[in-house]
Order: sequence, then structure tokens, then C-alpha cells
Amino acid sequence: MELERAELETVLQSPLFARSPTLARLLSHLCERMFAGESDQIKEYSIAVDVFSRPESFDQEVNSLVRVQANRLRKRLAEFYSTEGASHRLHITIPVGQYVPVFEVASEEIRANSAGRTEIKNGPGLPVTWRTWRILAMIGILLLLVGGGFLVRRGLPRHAVVPVAPRTAIAVDSPVGLPVGDEIRILAGGTRSYVDRSGKQWSADVYATGGTTERSAAAYIWRTQDPTIYRTSRQGDFSYNIPLKPGTYELRLHFAETFYGPEDAGGAGEGSRRMTVTANGKPLLSDFDVFADAGGRTADVRVFPDIQTAEDRMLHLNFSSTMGGRAMVSAIEVLPGARGQIRPVRIVARDVPYYSEDSRWFSADMYFKGGQLRTAEDSAAGTDDPELYTTERWGHFSYVVPVAPGKYAVTLYFIERQFRTHPGDSSPGADAGSRVFNVFCNRKLLVSGLNILEEVGENRALVRTFTGLEPNAQGKLLLEFEPTHNYATVSAIEVVPQ
Repeated sequence: MELERAELETVLQSPLFARSPTLARLLSHLCERMFAGESDQIKEYSIAVDVFSRPESFDQEVNSLVRVQANRLRKRLAEFYSTEGASHRLHITIPVGQYVPVFEVASEEIRANSAGRTEIKNGPGLPVTWRTWRILAMIGILLLLVGGGFLVRRGLPRHAVVPVAPRTAIAVDSPVGLPVGDEIRILAGGTRSYVDRSGKQWSADVYATGGTTERSAAAYIWRTQDPTIYRTSRQGDFSYNIPLKPGTYELRLHFAETFYGPEDAGGAGEGSRRMTVTANGKPLLSDFDVFADAGGRTADVRVFPDIQTAEDRMLHLNFSSTMGGRAMVSAIEVLPGARGQIRPVRIVARDVPYYSEDSRWFSADMYFKGGQLRTAEDSAAGTDDPELYTTERWGHFSYVVPVAPGKYAVTLYFIERQFRTHPGDSSPGADAGSRVFNVFCNRKLLVSGLNILEEVGENRALVRTFTGLEPNAQGKLLLEFEPTHNYATVSAIEVVPQ
């Protein structure tokens, strides 16, 4: 273990980890347990107690602290080995979905290529990394755009569309990413705070007047990895008066019908619970039926952009029962918003969130039904962001993405890892027709007979973008992945307003 210990010490003494003592402590703990032959004892619970000093009552289902920090550690290690540690013989990784560190011997090709990226000098002794070159290239492009701006203004109409690559054509985020500001998340009926799979903090129930709090015994809630959010609710006739700074917000209301339905205590189904919801006196939902909208025991999210604060700097939400049952809500999100459109929705098929190489935030897997998750070890080719393709959801499955009225661009990220292109390969399904599937959006065919191997080959990224998609009557983009031969697959999904 001498070489492994030496590599660990080198990593811990690097500037990247010196300025992040929390991640350094986590990495040191994981490696020391492995060195001691205690890999089987490296568990989420023990990490929380031993590294982060959480009490013995720590509940990993409720608190995602360890998952979030482990994801940050993976990113930090990847950054280290793409810069100052690029030429190291040993590389430390933490496989996705695991906590036991792996010491890998980097191939000579990888080390040579990595070293080549860092040998170019920028002034006296200052290495230029591949990230620096990306930044310099972006600056160069901006200078060209500024220098040639008058040509654009003189030669093109103001709203002319210049043909560009499909991936760039839908990049409508501002340079600084998502709208920033205070984010409010409330668990209706909840008695304690909660950190979800994506590391977002939800508070216990606050700002409510009227109604009663309820808790469900439902063990499973469809289309979420965070059933805790949907097991409590406020019901009856009630209101929330939430203090807000002046501005534009996006409101997300979370529902789950766990009382009415064939298998639930209340029996019946559609029509058992209907309600009206208003925001600052303006109607959001009229005669709304959660069961009819999404079915029983299913996470149902409704999205409302362009929410403004009232004159008293409050957001007044009112929930009223109509024609049977009691109004209800499971959770409320109030997020900084943009005028006229919702925030982009990005989902990666894994149980932790992910920051892409171009600084886009992908939430942990959500809105899904069916299928299973799988993690791969091989690095993806044909992409600047191979880590995005490390995991996949496979099988016969669907995603229901809540959106507001409008048109959207949906980008799907694929990779083929299970099947091979080589006829002599003995692995399952060696022929190029081993995986074929269709993709639908709101029952309309987007892709027919998709065969990733035939498109790009094995272990290579495939990106497909579809524009002009509109939500169904329930305010959703229903993406269905239907296998025709073996199983469908997807690694990530991006939904961006056009």
C-alpha cells in the first residue's frame, strides 16, 4: 500500500484539497478504512457518524449529506487528475453509487495525453491546462463577436436566425445559469426539515393558516426518489402567506393522492378530491383533481412561472375544497424565476445530482416510472463530458416532466454500453441490433427504432434534440421509452423553454 498511501498524501497536499478540508477529511477516511481492510464497513451511515459527526439517530433516507459530499469529492478528484495530477501513475476514483475508493493505474496513453495538455507554458513556468484553453477559446470567440457585431447588425435583420449546431441552438440559459436568489421549500404538514436526493433543503411546515396536517403510511410513491416529500400534507381549506422579496418567481406545487384510490383507505378515485388554488387572488388551478391528474400514490408537480409578490411583499396561496373531498398540498417550492418561461429542467439517471463540464446543474433522477439504474466504469467517447454518461436508466420506462404552457426543446443523452459491435464478442447480444427502442412524447413518436450502436458505435455519446414540443392537458411532457428489442436506455434528459 506504499504507492497508494503516497498518492493519497500527494492529493491531500494539493491546493485543490487544501482549500477544501471537508472533502480532504472524507477522502482520507475512506482510504484509511480501505487500507485497514475494512472496505465492507464503508457505509453511508458510518461515514455520516464518523466523518461528519452526525448523531447515531442519523437517517440516511431523510438526510442526503453523505451522497452530496461524495458527489463533490468525485468532481474534485476528476478536476485534480485533469490538471496537476494528470501525469500521475495512480489515479484515485470513487465509483458512482459506491464509497469505497479505487486506485487505478492510468494507461500510458492517458498520461501522455494529459501531460501534453499541461506542458504548454503561459509565461514563466505557468502551465496552461485544458480548462484554461477552453476559457481562452471562449474569450477569443467573444472578441470576434464583438469585433464583427456591426456586420451582424448591418447584414441581418434583428431577429434573424443563424443556423448553428442543434446542441447550441437551444442553449437559452443566461451566462450565469439559473436565476439566483432565495429559494423556499416547504413540506406541508412536515414536522422537521429534510434534504432531498439533489441536496436541496426543505423546511418543516411554516406560514400556514387553517386546515389540518396529515401523514400517510404509503410505503412507495411513484415518480420520485424522495417519498418523504409526499407522505405529509395539509388538507381542508387553508392558506399559505409566504414573505418574499420583490421579484419574479417560479412556483411549484407538489401533490400525491395517498388516501383515495382502489388500494387506499378512502376508496373511490377520480372525483373524490377536488380543489381550487389561487396565488395573490389569481386562479392557478380550478376544480383540480389530483387523482385524475396523475393517479394514486404518484408524485404530481404543477409549475407556474411569472409569480409576482403582492404589495405587502407576500405570496398569498389559497387552497379551497370544491365538490367533495378536501383540498390538499404536499409541498411548496418558490424559486427565483425568469419572465415568461420556467427554469430549465435537467435530470441525470442516478441517485445524486451532477454539475456538467459546462456548469449546468442536473438533478438526481426524478419523475420516472419503471426501469432500473445501472452504473458503468468505461469512459464515454465522443463527448467533452464523459461523466454525464456514467449511469443510465434502462428497461421499459417513462418520465413525466412538469412544465408550463409553451414550447420546449427536449435533449436526450444516450450511450450504448451493454451490447457490442464486434461479431465475435461473447458478451450478451453481440450484434448491432441487440437494442432497439422507440421514444414518444405525449403519445407522439419522436424516435422510431433507435439503435445506438448503428448510430455511433459502442461507448460513444449520442445526443438527440427535439424542438417545438408542447405539454399535454395535465401540464406535462410525458416521455416514454418503449423497447422493441431488449431494453430502452437514457443517461440524461434536458428540457429547455424555447
